[in-house]
Amino acid sequence: MTHQLSSPDFHGEEKEQVTSIGQIKPELYRPKGDQAEGKLGDTCGKISFLLRYAFNTEQLVVKILKALDLPAKDANGFSDPYVKIYLLPDRKKKYQTKVHRKTLNPVFNETFQFGVPLNELHSRKLHFSVYDFDRFSRHDLIGQVVVDNLLDYSEGSGEKPIWRDIIEGHAEKPDLGELNFSLCYLPTAGRLTVTIIKATNLKAMDLTGFSDPYVKASLVCDGRRLKKRKTSIKKNTLNPTYNEALVFDIPNENIENVSIVIAVMDYDCIGHNEVIGMCRVGSMGDGPGREHWSAMLANPRKPIDHWHQLLELLCPQTKSNHFQGQI
Repeated sequence: MTHQLSSPDFHGEEKEQVTSIGQIKPELYRPKGDQAEGKLGDTCGKISFLLRYAFNTEQLVVKILKALDLPAKDANGFSDPYVKIYLLPDRKKKYQTKVHRKTLNPVFNETFQFGVPLNELHSRKLHFSVYDFDRFSRHDLIGQVVVDNLLDYSEGSGEKPIWRDIIEGHAEKPDLGELNFSLCYLPTAGRLTVTIIKATNLKAMDLTGFSDPYVKASLVCDGRRLKKRKTSIKKNTLNPTYNEALVFDIPNENIENVSIVIAVMDYDCIGHNEVIGMCRVGSMGDGPGREHWSAMLANPRKPIDHWHQLLELLCPQTKSNHFQGQI
Protein backbone atom coordinates (compact mmCIF):
# COMPACT_ATOMS: atom_id res chain seq x y z
CA MET A 1 0.00 0.00 0.00
CA THR A 2 1.40 3.34 -1.06
CA HIS A 3 0.63 6.58 0.74
CA GLN A 4 1.00 10.09 -0.65
CA LEU A 5 3.22 11.71 1.97
CA SER A 6 3.75 15.45 1.70
CA SER A 7 5.63 16.22 4.91
CA PRO A 8 9.41 16.93 4.95
CA ASP A 9 9.72 14.02 7.40
CA PHE A 10 8.49 11.65 4.66
CA HIS A 11 11.42 11.83 2.24
CA GLY A 12 12.23 8.16 2.35
CA GLU A 13 14.21 5.74 4.42
CA GLU A 14 17.44 6.76 6.08
CA LYS A 15 20.25 4.26 5.70
CA GLU A 16 21.75 3.06 8.93
CA GLN A 17 23.57 -0.18 9.58
CA VAL A 18 21.99 -2.30 12.29
CA THR A 19 24.39 -4.64 14.01
CA SER A 20 23.62 -7.80 15.90
CA ILE A 21 25.17 -6.40 19.06
CA GLY A 22 22.52 -5.95 21.73
CA GLN A 23 20.13 -8.48 20.21
CA ILE A 24 18.94 -11.34 22.35
CA LYS A 25 19.93 -14.84 21.28
CA PRO A 26 16.90 -17.06 20.54
CA GLU A 27 18.52 -20.06 22.19
CA LEU A 28 18.24 -18.29 25.53
CA TYR A 29 14.49 -18.89 25.41
CA ARG A 30 14.66 -22.67 25.08
CA PRO A 31 13.49 -24.55 28.18
CA LYS A 32 16.16 -26.14 30.29
CA GLY A 33 14.67 -28.97 32.27
CA ASP A 34 12.97 -27.98 35.51
CA GLN A 35 14.06 -24.37 35.14
CA ALA A 36 11.50 -23.93 32.39
CA GLU A 37 8.78 -24.68 34.96
CA GLY A 38 10.18 -22.19 37.48
CA LYS A 39 11.21 -24.83 40.00
CA LEU A 40 13.94 -24.14 42.46
CA GLY A 41 17.14 -26.09 42.12
CA ASP A 42 20.24 -26.78 44.17
CA THR A 43 22.27 -24.34 46.19
CA CYS A 44 24.89 -22.42 44.28
CA GLY A 45 27.00 -20.62 46.84
CA LYS A 46 26.32 -18.47 49.87
CA ILE A 47 25.73 -14.78 50.51
CA SER A 48 26.47 -12.76 53.65
CA PHE A 49 24.77 -9.54 54.72
CA LEU A 50 23.97 -7.33 57.71
CA LEU A 51 20.42 -6.31 58.56
CA ARG A 52 19.03 -3.73 60.99
CA TYR A 53 16.04 -1.44 61.36
CA ALA A 54 16.53 2.29 61.96
CA PHE A 55 13.55 3.24 64.12
CA ASN A 56 14.13 7.00 63.97
CA THR A 57 14.00 7.10 60.16
CA GLU A 58 11.79 3.99 59.63
CA GLN A 59 14.30 2.41 57.29
CA LEU A 60 15.46 -1.15 56.80
CA VAL A 61 19.24 -0.97 56.36
CA VAL A 62 20.84 -3.78 54.37
CA LYS A 63 24.58 -4.16 53.91
CA ILE A 64 25.60 -6.81 51.38
CA LEU A 65 28.97 -8.12 52.52
CA LYS A 66 30.13 -10.88 50.19
CA ALA A 67 29.33 -14.11 48.40
CA LEU A 68 31.23 -17.40 48.41
CA ASP A 69 31.57 -20.38 46.06
CA LEU A 70 29.50 -19.01 43.19
CA PRO A 71 29.28 -21.17 40.06
CA ALA A 72 31.35 -20.27 37.00
CA LYS A 73 29.12 -18.88 34.26
CA ASP A 74 31.82 -17.79 31.81
CA ALA A 75 34.20 -19.78 29.64
CA ASN A 76 37.19 -18.44 31.62
CA GLY A 77 36.06 -20.41 34.69
CA PHE A 78 34.77 -17.35 36.54
CA SER A 79 31.72 -15.12 36.73
CA ASP A 80 31.16 -11.36 36.81
CA PRO A 81 28.68 -11.26 39.71
CA TYR A 82 26.46 -8.52 41.05
CA VAL A 83 23.38 -8.51 43.30
CA LYS A 84 19.92 -6.98 42.85
CA ILE A 85 17.85 -6.42 45.97
CA TYR A 86 14.11 -5.81 46.40
CA LEU A 87 11.81 -5.41 49.38
CA LEU A 88 8.85 -7.51 48.25
CA PRO A 89 6.11 -7.21 47.26
CA ASP A 90 7.37 -3.93 45.77
CA ARG A 91 9.47 -4.58 42.66
CA LYS A 92 9.46 -1.01 41.42
CA LYS A 93 12.16 0.05 43.83
CA LYS A 94 15.33 -1.95 43.62
CA TYR A 95 19.03 -1.54 44.23
CA GLN A 96 22.00 -3.31 42.77
CA THR A 97 25.65 -3.63 43.66
CA LYS A 98 28.60 -2.95 41.42
CA VAL A 99 29.79 -5.71 39.11
CA HIS A 100 32.89 -7.62 40.25
CA ARG A 101 34.97 -9.01 37.42
CA LYS A 102 36.27 -12.58 37.16
CA THR A 103 35.56 -13.88 40.65
CA LEU A 104 33.54 -16.59 42.38
CA ASN A 105 33.98 -14.97 45.81
CA PRO A 106 33.05 -11.29 45.40
CA VAL A 107 33.31 -8.81 48.28
CA PHE A 108 30.64 -6.12 47.94
CA ASN A 109 30.43 -4.13 51.20
CA GLU A 110 27.59 -1.95 49.89
CA THR A 111 24.75 -0.54 52.00
CA PHE A 112 21.16 0.10 50.87
CA GLN A 113 18.14 1.52 52.69
CA PHE A 114 14.43 0.81 52.20
CA GLY A 115 11.86 3.11 53.73
CA VAL A 116 9.22 0.95 55.43
CA PRO A 117 7.02 1.62 58.52
CA LEU A 118 7.60 -0.75 61.42
CA ASN A 119 3.98 -1.98 61.33
CA GLU A 120 4.48 -3.16 57.71
CA LEU A 121 7.75 -4.96 58.31
CA HIS A 122 6.11 -8.29 59.17
CA SER A 123 4.48 -8.48 55.71
CA ARG A 124 7.59 -7.67 53.68
CA LYS A 125 10.31 -9.97 52.35
CA LEU A 126 13.86 -9.18 51.32
CA HIS A 127 14.75 -10.63 47.93
CA PHE A 128 18.33 -11.00 46.68
CA SER A 129 19.03 -12.00 43.07
CA VAL A 130 22.64 -12.82 42.20
CA TYR A 131 23.49 -12.31 38.52
CA ASP A 132 26.41 -12.86 36.19
CA PHE A 133 27.00 -9.73 34.10
CA ASP A 134 27.17 -10.23 30.33
CA ARG A 135 28.06 -7.34 28.07
CA PHE A 136 26.45 -8.68 24.91
CA SER A 137 23.45 -10.75 25.98
CA ARG A 138 21.01 -11.27 28.81
CA HIS A 139 22.59 -11.37 32.25
CA ASP A 140 22.49 -14.89 33.71
CA LEU A 141 20.62 -15.45 36.95
CA ILE A 142 22.93 -17.36 39.30
CA GLY A 143 20.45 -17.77 42.14
CA GLN A 144 18.17 -16.14 44.67
CA VAL A 145 17.66 -15.67 48.41
CA VAL A 146 14.42 -14.65 50.13
CA VAL A 147 14.50 -13.45 53.75
CA ASP A 148 11.23 -13.19 55.65
CA ASN A 149 10.38 -12.60 59.32
CA LEU A 150 12.11 -9.23 59.05
CA LEU A 151 10.52 -8.10 62.30
CA ASP A 152 12.81 -10.55 64.11
CA TYR A 153 15.84 -8.63 62.86
CA SER A 154 14.50 -5.20 63.87
CA GLU A 155 15.58 -5.63 67.48
CA GLY A 156 19.17 -6.61 66.76
CA SER A 157 22.22 -4.36 66.49
CA GLY A 158 22.84 -5.36 62.89
CA GLU A 159 26.47 -6.21 63.60
CA LYS A 160 26.32 -9.99 63.21
CA PRO A 161 26.64 -11.26 59.62
CA ILE A 162 23.75 -13.34 58.32
CA TRP A 163 24.59 -16.19 55.94
CA ARG A 164 22.10 -17.71 53.51
CA ASP A 165 22.39 -20.36 50.81
CA ILE A 166 21.84 -19.04 47.30
CA ILE A 167 19.15 -21.16 45.66
CA GLU A 168 19.32 -21.83 41.94
CA GLY A 169 16.04 -20.92 40.29
CA HIS A 170 14.13 -20.05 37.18
CA ALA A 171 15.43 -17.01 35.32
CA GLU A 172 13.19 -14.01 35.75
CA LYS A 173 11.54 -12.19 32.89
CA PRO A 174 14.06 -9.67 31.58
CA ASP A 175 13.76 -6.46 33.56
CA LEU A 176 14.87 -3.78 31.11
CA GLY A 177 13.20 -0.82 32.77
CA GLU A 178 10.35 1.57 32.03
CA LEU A 179 10.09 4.75 29.97
CA ASN A 180 7.76 7.68 30.59
CA PHE A 181 6.94 9.92 27.63
CA SER A 182 4.07 12.05 26.33
CA LEU A 183 2.49 12.33 22.89
CA CYS A 184 0.87 15.51 21.58
CA TYR A 185 -0.52 15.92 18.06
CA LEU A 186 -1.56 19.18 16.40
CA PRO A 187 -3.77 18.20 13.42
CA THR A 188 -3.84 21.61 11.77
CA ALA A 189 -0.05 21.96 11.88
CA GLY A 190 0.55 18.27 11.19
CA ARG A 191 3.03 18.13 14.06
CA LEU A 192 3.67 15.31 16.53
CA THR A 193 5.66 16.09 19.67
CA VAL A 194 7.13 13.16 21.60
CA THR A 195 8.38 14.44 24.95
CA ILE A 196 10.76 11.99 26.59
CA ILE A 197 10.28 12.59 30.32
CA LYS A 198 12.31 9.98 32.20
CA ALA A 199 13.21 6.32 32.54
CA THR A 200 13.50 4.12 35.63
CA ASN A 201 15.25 0.88 36.54
CA LEU A 202 17.11 0.55 33.25
CA LYS A 203 19.25 -2.52 32.69
CA ALA A 204 22.91 -1.94 33.58
CA MET A 205 25.02 -2.25 30.43
CA ASP A 206 28.42 -1.21 31.82
CA LEU A 207 30.70 -2.87 34.32
CA THR A 208 30.21 0.08 36.66
CA GLY A 209 26.66 -1.18 37.24
CA PHE A 210 25.24 1.77 35.31
CA SER A 211 24.50 2.78 31.72
CA ASP A 212 24.92 5.92 29.61
CA PRO A 213 21.37 6.06 28.24
CA TYR A 214 19.83 8.17 25.53
CA VAL A 215 16.53 7.76 23.69
CA LYS A 216 16.10 7.44 19.94
CA ALA A 217 12.65 7.83 18.36
CA SER A 218 12.07 6.70 14.76
CA LEU A 219 9.11 7.60 12.54
CA VAL A 220 8.07 4.43 10.68
CA CYS A 221 5.63 3.94 7.81
CA ASP A 222 5.08 0.68 5.89
CA GLY A 223 8.06 -0.85 7.67
CA ARG A 224 10.43 1.92 6.57
CA ARG A 225 12.11 4.37 8.90
CA LEU A 226 11.56 7.86 7.57
CA LYS A 227 13.06 10.06 10.26
CA LYS A 228 14.74 9.80 13.62
CA ARG A 229 15.29 12.09 16.59
CA LYS A 230 17.54 11.64 19.64
CA THR A 231 17.76 12.97 23.17
CA SER A 232 20.95 13.93 24.96
CA ILE A 233 23.05 11.27 26.70
CA LYS A 234 22.82 10.92 30.48
CA LYS A 235 26.01 9.49 31.96
CA ASN A 236 26.30 6.79 34.64
CA THR A 237 22.65 6.36 35.57
CA LEU A 238 19.83 3.82 35.46
CA ASN A 239 17.16 6.46 36.21
CA PRO A 240 17.72 9.31 33.73
CA THR A 241 15.53 12.41 33.49
CA TYR A 242 15.32 14.10 30.08
CA ASN A 243 12.25 16.34 29.62
CA GLU A 244 13.23 16.72 25.95
CA ALA A 245 10.82 17.22 23.04
CA LEU A 246 11.31 15.31 19.78
CA VAL A 247 9.21 16.79 16.97
CA PHE A 248 7.98 15.06 13.80
CA ASP A 249 6.02 16.61 10.92
CA ILE A 250 3.18 14.23 10.01
CA PRO A 251 0.26 15.37 7.82
CA ASN A 252 -3.14 14.70 9.34
CA GLU A 253 -4.10 12.37 6.49
CA ASN A 254 -1.12 10.13 7.32
CA ILE A 255 -1.34 9.98 11.10
CA GLU A 256 -3.25 6.65 11.06
CA ASN A 257 -0.57 4.97 8.92
CA VAL A 258 2.56 5.67 10.95
CA SER A 259 4.09 4.53 14.22
CA ILE A 260 6.90 5.68 16.45
CA VAL A 261 9.53 3.13 17.47
CA ILE A 262 11.35 4.24 20.61
CA ALA A 263 14.66 2.70 21.63
CA VAL A 264 16.53 3.38 24.85
CA MET A 265 20.20 3.05 23.94
CA ASP A 266 23.43 2.75 25.90
CA TYR A 267 26.09 5.08 24.55
CA ASP A 268 29.56 3.62 24.08
CA CYS A 269 32.37 5.98 23.11
CA ILE A 270 34.53 3.10 21.83
CA GLY A 271 32.31 0.34 20.45
CA HIS A 272 28.74 0.14 19.18
CA ASN A 273 25.86 1.81 20.96
CA GLU A 274 23.61 -0.96 22.28
CA VAL A 275 19.86 -1.30 22.65
CA ILE A 276 18.69 -1.51 26.27
CA GLY A 277 15.01 -1.89 25.41
CA MET A 278 12.30 -0.71 23.05
CA CYS A 279 8.62 0.10 22.68
CA ARG A 280 6.30 1.14 19.87
CA VAL A 281 3.32 3.49 19.74
CA GLY A 282 0.90 3.78 16.85
CA SER A 283 -2.37 2.46 15.43
CA MET A 284 -0.54 -0.74 14.46
CA GLY A 285 1.06 -1.12 17.90
CA ASP A 286 0.28 -3.69 20.55
CA GLY A 287 -1.58 -3.13 23.81
CA PRO A 288 -0.16 -0.12 25.68
CA GLY A 289 1.34 1.38 22.52
CA ARG A 290 -1.97 1.39 20.68
CA GLU A 291 -3.85 2.66 23.73
CA HIS A 292 -1.42 5.57 24.17
CA TRP A 293 -1.75 6.49 20.47
CA SER A 294 -5.55 6.33 20.62
CA ALA A 295 -5.61 8.56 23.70
CA MET A 296 -3.42 11.09 21.86
CA LEU A 297 -5.72 11.15 18.82
CA ALA A 298 -8.79 11.53 21.05
CA ASN A 299 -7.22 14.57 22.76
CA PRO A 300 -5.65 16.77 20.06
CA ARG A 301 -3.30 19.53 21.20
CA LYS A 302 -3.06 17.96 24.67
CA PRO A 303 0.07 16.12 25.89
CA ILE A 304 -0.81 12.57 27.00
CA ASP A 305 1.86 10.80 29.03
CA HIS A 306 2.08 7.07 29.74
CA TRP A 307 4.63 4.68 31.21
CA HIS A 308 5.84 1.91 28.89
CA GLN A 309 7.63 -1.30 29.83
CA LEU A 310 10.74 -1.70 27.69
CA LEU A 311 10.88 -4.86 25.58
CA GLU A 312 13.74 -6.84 24.15
CA LEU A 313 14.88 -6.28 20.59
CA LEU A 314 13.93 -9.84 19.67
CA CYS A 315 10.48 -11.26 20.28
CA PRO A 316 10.82 -14.70 21.94
CA GLN A 317 7.39 -15.96 20.90
CA THR A 318 8.00 -15.65 17.18
CA LYS A 319 11.81 -15.58 17.06
CA SER A 320 11.31 -12.63 14.68
CA ASN A 321 12.69 -9.17 15.00
CA HIS A 322 9.84 -6.65 14.99
CA PHE A 323 12.21 -3.69 15.16
CA GLN A 324 14.93 -4.81 12.72
CA GLY A 325 15.85 -1.95 10.42
CA GLN A 326 13.70 0.53 12.36
CA ILE A 327 16.23 1.70 14.95
